[in-house]
This record gives sequence, structure tokens and C-alpha cells, in this order.
Amino acid sequence: MATPPLSGTRVLDLTNVLAGPFCGHQLAHLGADVIKVEMPGSGDLARQLGVDSALNRAGMGISFLAQNPGKRSVTLNLKHLEGKALFKRLVRTADVVVENYRPGVMDRLGLSYDVLQAENDRLIYCAISGFGQDGPLRGLPAYDQIIQGMSGVMSITGASDTAPYRVGYPIADTIGGMTAAFAIAAALAGRDRTGGCHIDVSMLEATLATMGWVVSNYLIGGQVPTPLGNENFTSAPSGTFEAADAPLNIAANKQEQFEALCRVIGREDLMAHPDYRERDNRKRNRFALKAEIETSLAGNTAAHWVERLNAVGVPSGPVFTVPQVLAHPQIRDRGMIAGFAGVPGVGRDIQVLRTGVKLDGAAPAVATPPPRLGEHNGEVYGELGLDADAIAGLAREGVL
Repeated sequence: MATPPLSGTRVLDLTNVLAGPFCGHQLAHLGADVIKVEMPGSGDLARQLGVDSALNRAGMGISFLAQNPGKRSVTLNLKHLEGKALFKRLVRTADVVVENYRPGVMDRLGLSYDVLQAENDRLIYCAISGFGQDGPLRGLPAYDQIIQGMSGVMSITGASDTAPYRVGYPIADTIGGMTAAFAIAAALAGRDRTGGCHIDVSMLEATLATMGWVVSNYLIGGQVPTPLGNENFTSAPSGTFEAADAPLNIAANKQEQFEALCRVIGREDLMAHPDYRERDNRKRNRFALKAEIETSLAGNTAAHWVERLNAVGVPSGPVFTVPQVLAHPQIRDRGMIAGFAGVPGVGRDIQVLRTGVKLDGAAPAVATPPPRLGEHNGEVYGELGLDADAIAGLAREGVL
């Protein structure tokens, strides 16, 4: 695609750590000019987070590097009177403001949606918080693990003897950021008809929204969700199975897939067994069926069974580690991983993930690496008409 879909769109990103920055990460890759507005001296907390302590000390922590390629960084003290005035000038040039402060913080700063909309009536203002802008929990701080626990995700993750269990990456933060990016893109698409708007993203609600089948089985069917480990609650045999050398996933969700599985592993007798012949019986007797299947799978490697099963239309796949999936040609050769050489502030080459979409067959990409704190003060504020002396003066006064 010659022109990215959000080219010409300016986003002011006031966010920290993950949910908000992940939102901006999506928008930047779709062509938006994302200006990261950071607190002087410290910036985004993610600059201090990651496994490399030297990078943390340099303000270029790996957690920051992962979500902020392609953005421009300016520093601005929003508590300072002149800082507020300068931010309003930025808002007049912007299409979107994204923030993930606790509800009420922007009001106390005198920079609420209503105030900013008076500066720019086409502004799309997106507030990301743990629980939303109203309700009894609105003022509570929200971290991914808190949302995982309160959303019900942890209650159904793990097995009966290990649940509740945390998902192994910040899924609620990521879902919150993705939801915000989707809502912003929709609002931009409709803005000529509807004007600017206020978007309220609750990480709790966004996470719940992704739990559709699990929640609906309770809301509609009255079934309380329970943890099933690596088993798929909708069908059997469907889940993780042990082969001779490693686990593999098998999803024999249809009757014909179950029968094909039985033939491949040489257990045609299971097709006629009264406990397994029909779908509902297989679900009731899933663990006994799993044991029967694993007895046969033990005769060969996971790779052998993956190849044999996929060849007859039974979905199956290996259980990769993170290094293994990153090295696989399906990821390696489709542009999912971006490289930046000699990144300023880092002092070496880095690799980071892009987004999970392709436009006209190509992975959307950004041209610049994650920015140093305040790297673009001169550039961005210069676009507002401030010269070098004015910018230096604001820096001395603690505005920048």
C-alpha cells in the first residue's frame, strides 16, 4: 500500500507502560504521526522496565522499545501553566489524544475532554483505564494481573488443581490497547459525519468482550465456566497431547476429524466405542479418550503426528517456545520482525515486533526506532512556531 491508511493523522500519546502505548503502536504502524508526550526527566515508566538493567538506567528499557518504534517524543510538564497552554496548542494540530491516567486526573489538570474539545471540536479523545470513567471501581489503579483476576480469565486458566492461573503475558493490557486502537480508527472513519468524540475504554470490559463463548455459556446456558487446563471445552478430542518426545495440539472438533484421527493412529475401535461414538459422549469422557489417544501417540514424535494429521485434515500443530516460533519461516519471512540498526540511546541493533496485519500483502512498518526522551522537542515545537531560544527558555523554566 503506497499510502498508509492513517497517513496525515496526528495522535498525541500521553500514555504509559503498555495498554496505551500498545494502542499508539498500532496507530503508528498504520501511518499515524504519533507524538509521545512525556514527563520531563522521567518519561514513560516503561523506559525503566525490562530485563536489561543498563538499558533501564539509560531510559531505553526493553519494555519501552517494544511498543514505541515510529513515534516522536517530546517532554512537557502538564502541571505547569505554560505546559498546559503549550499542550492546547498541540491539541489544535491533532486528530487524536490518547491517555491512560486514572479517571479524573485530566480534569484536575484542567485538560479534560470538554476543555480540549473547545480547542479542537474535531478531536477524538480516548481515555483508557482499568474499569472505565464511571462506576464504583473507577478510581482504582489497574494493572494487567488485577484485570486478569477480576475479569474471570484467571479462574478458567490452568487445570482444576492449578487454577486460578495468570496468562503468561499481559493479555488484559494488550486487549485494552487493541480495543482502543480499533475504536479510534472507527471514530476517525466516521468523523466527517459525526465530528469529534470521547472514547471510554475499560480494560475490564474489553477483556470480558473477548471471552464470548465462555461468558455466553453462562449467560445463556447457565453453565459456570471451569478450568480445563489445555483441553478445549467446546469439543473432544481437542487440546494438548503428549507424543514420544514432545507435546502437540490436536483439534479434532468435527466428527469426520475424530474419525480421521482414529484411523491415523490405528485406533478405529474408538470410533465405535459407546463412550466416544458421539460428540457429547466424547466431551463427557474426554480424559479417558485422551489417555487412549496418548497411548498411540507415544509410538512416534510430535513432528511425525503433526504432519500425518494435517495431511488428512485434522488440525494439529507443535507447541513452540518463543525462540522457536520467531525462527519459523512463517514468522521470519512475512515481515513480522523489524530491525533497527545502531539505535540512539541503545548503542546497538535491536529487533522488535510489528503488528499482526498485512496491507496489500506487506507488513505495515515504521521508519524510525523508538525515540530517546524528548528527542523531538525541537522538531515538534518548531512546527508550532517556537524557535530554538524559546524552546531552551521553556526547558529552563521546567516546562519541557
